[in-house]
Amino acid sequence: MHTALTIAGSDSSGGAGIQADIKTMTAHGVYAMSAVTALTAQNTTGVTGIMEVTPAFLEQQLDCIFTDIRPDAVKTGMVSSSALIEVIAERLTRYQAENIVVDPVMVATSGARLIGEDAVQTLCERLLPIASLVTPNIPESEVLSGRSITSAEQMIDAAKAISDKYGCAVLCKGGHRVNDANDLLVDGDTVAWFRSPRIDNPNTHGTGCTLSSAIASNLANGYPMEESVRRAKRYLTGALSAMLDLGQGSGPMNHAFAITNEFTKSI
Repeated sequence: MHTALTIAGSDSSGGAGIQADIKTMTAHGVYAMSAVTALTAQNTTGVTGIMEVTPAFLEQQLDCIFTDIRPDAVKTGMVSSSALIEVIAERLTRYQAENIVVDPVMVATSGARLIGEDAVQTLCERLLPIASLVTPNIPESEVLSGRSITSAEQMIDAAKAISDKYGCAVLCKGGHRVNDANDLLVDGDTVAWFRSPRIDNPNTHGTGCTLSSAIASNLANGYPMEESVRRAKRYLTGALSAMLDLGQGSGPMNHAFAITNEFTKSI
């Protein structure tokens, strides 16, 4: 059985963060492990509290994982402080981690910045150069590339600029564009579009976490990068198309949409 590690924050409502990551990895037949960067008190209507772990405790978690059950792939999510990013980069480098997928959670759908400039700088200097793949949305791609993106051609230019600068593959996610959910992969000489219709579902909490975790799971299972992205996109489309409707706000997806057996049946 292949293994994967998520390094991210906890979502108490289960739709995003490590909960979404673990569900996604399990749905892909991968043994999931987690190193928690922060606890949150949140539900589908918003976040009411955040309690960040100490760098020393995050370091302990990573040491325990890598010295016992080594992950075949690693996914990182929202990490809000430079000190925690430094720990992650140092430990992943020390243990020579492979298949590192970085979801650079910096800019919310609303356009609000989620982490400070110092943390962004540390992310760029320490974590992106060791990543196998970085998965920015369009606002995050604009931050990382320093370019405005209003067209498909500008998506390509920005993704190539990020890839050239940091030496990693880039999946520029097009979900922030109005009429489609087309994503762009730049990996060396490969430029590949992954086109899909926008699912008319208001419950999209955790889509970024889910996509990056699905890619990491496929990499852990031995698929090459382009195929890992393609399979992950199909999984995300399926989870959204299941039209789960929970909570009073932007609810979660059904990560278990493809899991049907005697233990999933209810009375």
